[in-house]
Amino acid sequence: MVFARNNGHIDYVKQAAFLANRVKYYLGLPTSIVTDSPCYLEDNFPDTFDHVIALEKYSDQNNRLYFDGAMSHTSASFNNKCRADAYVLSPYFETLLLDTDVVICNDMYLNCFTSTHDFLIYKESFDLGNIRDKSEFEYISDHGIEFYWATCVFFRKTETNNTFFNLIKHVQDNWEHYYRVYQLSSSMFRNDFAFGIAIHIMNGFRPGNFAALMPGKILYVTDQDILWRIQDDEMIFLVEKENRLGEYTLIKTQGQTVHVMNKLSLDRAIDEATNE
Repeated sequence: MVFARNNGHIDYVKQAAFLANRVKYYLGLPTSIVTDSPCYLEDNFPDTFDHVIALEKYSDQNNRLYFDGAMSHTSASFNNKCRADAYVLSPYFETLLLDTDVVICNDMYLNCFTSTHDFLIYKESFDLGNIRDKSEFEYISDHGIEFYWATCVFFRKTETNNTFFNLIKHVQDNWEHYYRVYQLSSSMFRNDFAFGIAIHIMNGFRPGNFAALMPGKILYVTDQDILWRIQDDEMIFLVEKENRLGEYTLIKTQGQTVHVMNKLSLDRAIDEATNE
């Protein structure tokens, strides 16, 4: 299942459709989309999803900068405040919840469905650039709790997970309180932080075992990097050089699923890949 709400700058619905096709090819799973643009979806990507769950269109009042490499950026709405409803909206007992900017190139996520744990999330990560400070993806603040990635999550419909997603909704609705209590550097709502805070509470405000880990590590490139090309299970990235503003190193991956934070370059790469 994927959430996709366009903001006038990034076509999340197009990214979601691209993701769905790769999920079907590499994982062989049915797909569902939660979107506030069902007519746009039907006009441009008909019959892509097994289930279309329509949302009312509204603004989250949650703006951010979207970088397109180190030298370019734009400000746009960050419409991300509906992930807490994933438990209620999912048509499945077992759900693999993915962001639109995950480019799947293997079948690793199938291991989630044989796990004995009912909730899986990423904590371990690897930056393809491998030269940057990773502290922001280890703890949510300098003196805060561990960071978890809401980018890829697996859950089963259990009462415990129902409680967990209700707790995420509570954290979201009371964000001004929680971002201060957890000493976050920005008041901008982020699902990564909300999931991490909810996990901390579920564990009784101490390290615990509520959340088990997704298979492997989540591989990522930041929005300072550029996705240049997608071809089957191969991707080419221009990764920012250390202390060299606007200079890049070419990196090629094959058979590796990657979280691509530069959504603007992902849009272009999808257009090129689907027009070939």
